[in-house]
Amino acid sequence: MGTTENTRRITYQFEYEERLRCAFIGAGGHSYRNIYPAFQYAPVELRAVCDLDAGRAAAYAGIFGAARHYSDHRVMLEREKPTAVFIVTSYDADGRVQALDLALDCLAAGAHVWMEKPTASSTAEVAKLAEAARLADRIVVTGTKTVFSPVMRKVKAIVSSPEFGEPSSIFIRYPLSMPSFERRASLVEMNWFLDCIFHPAAVLFHLMGSIDRISHEWEAKTGASVTAIRFQSGAVGALHLAAGASPGSPVDRTEVIGNNANVVIENGTTLTYYRPTPARESGRVGSFLTPTESAPLRWEPEYTYGQLYNKNLFYLGYVDEIVYFCDCIMSGTAPDRGSLTQAFRILELFEAYRRAEPGTWTTVDAK
Repeated sequence: MGTTENTRRITYQFEYEERLRCAFIGAGGHSYRNIYPAFQYAPVELRAVCDLDAGRAAAYAGIFGAARHYSDHRVMLEREKPTAVFIVTSYDADGRVQALDLALDCLAAGAHVWMEKPTASSTAEVAKLAEAARLADRIVVTGTKTVFSPVMRKVKAIVSSPEFGEPSSIFIRYPLSMPSFERRASLVEMNWFLDCIFHPAAVLFHLMGSIDRISHEWEAKTGASVTAIRFQSGAVGALHLAAGASPGSPVDRTEVIGNNANVVIENGTTLTYYRPTPARESGRVGSFLTPTESAPLRWEPEYTYGQLYNKNLFYLGYVDEIVYFCDCIMSGTAPDRGSLTQAFRILELFEAYRRAEPGTWTTVDAK
């Protein structure tokens, strides 16, 4: 099932023989904590930082080693001519994703684009971005860190193995509130849902493929919901958006069922693989222990040592998604994770929730 993807040797930024000339648009809290620091392990030469707040742009440039700062991204693109631009911004007053227009400007300037999720507010906008990327012959990758995390890479290898069998069902729990149906027409009301649905949706598509149809039930006090899913493969699933859960509890749980096997991720870091094992005769077996050769396998981190794998930049997938983007540029390879195709599918799901009243079925994949 492959382990090399989880044991590869990390290269520090200064060790790369070739680094990409990069710029960054955005100087917010999330990028400060999780994106800029990840450049320490990627082939990135940060040349400039841009933010509408010139003071913050200057501060970030100084902290993260950029030579220059700007408050106008068009001026930055013209002067710096970056190979790639990272974009981490928010929403405008109408609820639209600010990064969309910024990405279009970057593509027009000849730069590849990495943009934090969400990519856009609609499938039409993603299609516009994809056409611009095609005309510019540049790639666009959306930050979908979960599918780059060590545990998710391992799960993908497990569920793709002959031993596991074809995935037949999936369950994902994620704490996210959804507005009432009447409020979903407003992008402003749907901003938080759009922002967060990318996490569980990326996992659904990554592990199970395209969705055929969904039906959801919605709860008014917290905005929690449960969605029944039918995938195009014939597999089924359930997405429990568990609004109202305690902030002190683990955020998510994912379980995939195969053929006499299942795999579980808890709290984003603990992975248990229940391998195929012989059935037990009912009422005739006195031990709960399964045979050693088919016993469950369990992985969980240790947090005692100051190792890279203990940094959230690694176990949450931030470093790997950024290195992957850089690798795609350097190798001339089209991305398959975080791609605009995947972003389009996630926005299809988002639009399905906006148009479908609770208790009704609606198709998701328009193709």
